[in-house]
Amino acid sequence: MSKQSEQVLEEHLIIQLQKLGYKYIVLPNEKALLANLKSQLEKHNSIVFSDSEFEKVLNILNKGSVFEKAKTLREKKHHIIRDNGDNLYFEFLNVEHWCQNEYQVTNQITQEGKYENRYDVTLLINGLPLVQIELKRRGLEMKEAFNQINRYQKHSFGAGKGLFHFVQLFVISNGVNTKYFSNFGTHNQEFLQTFHWTDENNIPLNNILNGFTDTFLEPCHVSKMICKYIVLNETEKKLMILRPYQYYAVESIIKKVTQNEILNGYNIEKNGYIWHTTGSGKTLTSFKASQILSKIPAIKKVVFVVDRKDLDHQTNKEYDNYSRGSVSSATNTDDLIQKFNDPEIRIIVTTIQKLNNAISGRNIFKMKSIQEERMVFIFDECHRSQFGDTHKNIVNYFNNIQLFGFTGTPILEKNSDGMRTTASLFGKCLHKYVITDAIRDENVLKFSIEYIQTFKKKNHIIDLKVEQINENEVLEAPQRKEAIVDYIIQYHDQKTQNRKFCAMMCVQDIDAVIHYYEIFKRKKLNGEHNLRVTTIFSFAQNEDEMENATYSQLSVAAEPEMQYGNPKPHRRELLENYVHDFNEMYGEAQDIRDNEGFYKYYNAVADKSKHPKHESDILLVANMFLTGYDSKNLNTLYVDKNLQFHGLIQAFSRTNRILDKNKTQGNIVCFRNLKDKTDEAIALFSNKEAIDEIIVEPYVTYVEKFNQATQKLLEIVPGVDNVDGLYTEEDKLKFILAFRTMIRLHKKMSHYSEFTWEDLDIEEQLFADYTSKYLDLKDGLNTNSSPEKTSILNDIDFELELIRRDTINVTYIIQLLIKFKSKKAGKDRESIEKDIANLLNTEVSLRSKRELIEKFIQENLPHIEDTDTIPDEFEKFWNIEQESALQELIKTENLLEDDTERLIENYLFTEREPLRKEVLSLRADGRPSVLKSKEIGDRILNKIVGFVDTFVSGITGL
Repeated sequence: MSKQSEQVLEEHLIIQLQKLGYKYIVLPNEKALLANLKSQLEKHNSIVFSDSEFEKVLNILNKGSVFEKAKTLREKKHHIIRDNGDNLYFEFLNVEHWCQNEYQVTNQITQEGKYENRYDVTLLINGLPLVQIELKRRGLEMKEAFNQINRYQKHSFGAGKGLFHFVQLFVISNGVNTKYFSNFGTHNQEFLQTFHWTDENNIPLNNILNGFTDTFLEPCHVSKMICKYIVLNETEKKLMILRPYQYYAVESIIKKVTQNEILNGYNIEKNGYIWHTTGSGKTLTSFKASQILSKIPAIKKVVFVVDRKDLDHQTNKEYDNYSRGSVSSATNTDDLIQKFNDPEIRIIVTTIQKLNNAISGRNIFKMKSIQEERMVFIFDECHRSQFGDTHKNIVNYFNNIQLFGFTGTPILEKNSDGMRTTASLFGKCLHKYVITDAIRDENVLKFSIEYIQTFKKKNHIIDLKVEQINENEVLEAPQRKEAIVDYIIQYHDQKTQNRKFCAMMCVQDIDAVIHYYEIFKRKKLNGEHNLRVTTIFSFAQNEDEMENATYSQLSVAAEPEMQYGNPKPHRRELLENYVHDFNEMYGEAQDIRDNEGFYKYYNAVADKSKHPKHESDILLVANMFLTGYDSKNLNTLYVDKNLQFHGLIQAFSRTNRILDKNKTQGNIVCFRNLKDKTDEAIALFSNKEAIDEIIVEPYVTYVEKFNQATQKLLEIVPGVDNVDGLYTEEDKLKFILAFRTMIRLHKKMSHYSEFTWEDLDIEEQLFADYTSKYLDLKDGLNTNSSPEKTSILNDIDFELELIRRDTINVTYIIQLLIKFKSKKAGKDRESIEKDIANLLNTEVSLRSKRELIEKFIQENLPHIEDTDTIPDEFEKFWNIEQESALQELIKTENLLEDDTERLIENYLFTEREPLRKEVLSLRADGRPSVLKSKEIGDRILNKIVGFVDTFVSGITGL
């Protein structure tokens, strides 16, 4: 019998690793792993541990979470008391000279946890498993290996002495495709957080045997990635590994600095800039560069310069997340001067305005003592901030500095408008990672751009699609703005997936912001929408009153009772009104009477559109937030503004941050004809052939692909009932993959305003029926698989997130029941009954509750006369059933009632599934025998999880 290709791949990989310097060792189980760890630590530290001394070492290793163990690994010296009373100091890893460690490779280690697991290939450094590689045979998805690692996290990595919690990096591969990612431990990790390794020119090295292993897994390199390029996020308590382009950018900056050991005078050749597209993680890159540079003894200061006060706060906060206390942010100019003069402070974050103040005017002599000190300045968004006198002031004041800029949209010759280019100020581009690279690597999303006609000429056919708009007087017409607001109201829920995401609207100027806000406000008061619209704009303290023409248009937009008593209001007065609206909407007390109050309001507005739980639906702006503002929950941009070049790419890029499977693209809805400007900007900031890579395909293309996928599905299962006849796992897999393709395409099509089921070769009801079967297969895995025989379907990526609609919950069902009860016509009742049945079968969050809801419909609903009492009656029914189920669980499993309720409350609060030992401690008659503890513990745990899924999850608001 021939060997499986996965085994052959594993053997070839081990041979290749041995050629790179890894020593192969057979370690069948944890006992052998521990014995090897002892000998490797002894070798690395040139000492010998007695058995009792090594137990003390294991006690150090056994403490804490994955995150805490990562910190333990990196500590320079550990200490135990030897058997003779002496102090003994040793290290687990040489983090400063990372090549000077001991390297081994092993495979098929068996670990006994909740289930017995065997791991494919493990790389050991000083005896500790720091890199885990999981392989799949060619033709299978890498996602299966990713899911397998997630199962290992739950079932066995923490078993025994928990040594596999020291894994820093995971590598997954099916031979031809390979990705790496850091160990998030118990934190939720998505496949989107896995990365391809590339060369310096962003060419992927996907084949694990041809490219990836020799470059990434080479002992010195993988050690460098672990010791130098993993960031320990203190706030989220998880490990973050740099992506290849971030690694190459930092390395290029370090190379520039170390090559210029003696610097005198201003020489542009010693500087450089990093061109990394917007949304690619420049803050993490700049932090890691700053952190490494600050540890070079010759560098006295690393100064990170931003061009806005909000970015000063945001950057300092993010830096502090990465390494608490490592960064100092200046509150004002005097504080900045003090920090420059403090030799203990190595990294400073400041605004360019404070920096300019510190080296000019009355402050010019206050930093004389450090003018000759060697320092590195890193400028964020250098396409915006470096084209005035400030740049000259900085390079003229300091005599021994190097400058590095970060930008996603550099000023090139074509978009310079006669200004100096980024290269003329900073020198050569040290590393480039453009938008096409980021989209290919799935680090940012593509854009879906619609151009909407907002007026028509006489004798022209009415059509909402793109056309030339050159009539400037029409662009500012109140009637046009009314039509645009009506369009947004109609399609906003579709664009934002029933407000799972939020939107930004950018308009031509502040007057346009005011006009649009007033229209939205009036229509909301009239009951035409319930969108939460927030806005902010700047004003001058002594600016002129609004122009007559401007206010005339505002008056047309407002209802008579809403027109202002003052015939010509100031913008400040209007913004104060809008702040009042904001406070009423969110129960806050923002006040913009001074600069500090304005800044607080700015941050409050920003927070309302932030991930994960946005509260604002539309953020209405002229210029603010179009650059530097990151919100993963923002997926749509409405544009009624002339944009071009870097301004266009920056604005569009507010929408394309990666979040989850539900966020498939950034939606751009243009109410001006920006087609040529968009194509020109994309060509400039990527390459001439980039249009198709950056903009999603037309609606009709997705229709064709969906219909082709439908035919493929029907070849496998011509009817819904045929799914029940799929007996082999291979046949079930074919159905799952075919229908999953349809789910993904449907998700993308549903964003288009022209989407209709009539274009598709499958009816909506039939699609829902297949969805039910798809979900049934997923549910069946929980009961059919066993630890003795692992199902091949266990690691398949079921697209449950793309099926789920967050607005559908028990409360929604109750509203349907009220409608059902109030309808007299049989046809209407039948339609609603059908809708309820479909939701109970297809909505992930409702499937565990289906039996109870159906019981209420059959036994209680017929006896309710007043529809207004349905919510109360349902809540009463639900509470009775919940208490009954809880008592049944306690009785049948002989559990302690108070302890059981406390454990369930803790489960809900922490969102952490209880451990088996915690569950077993609930038993009134004590813990069972060792032989039965696993079986009984798993049974009780499954019942508790099922109870919570059924009675608690997804019923908020009852």
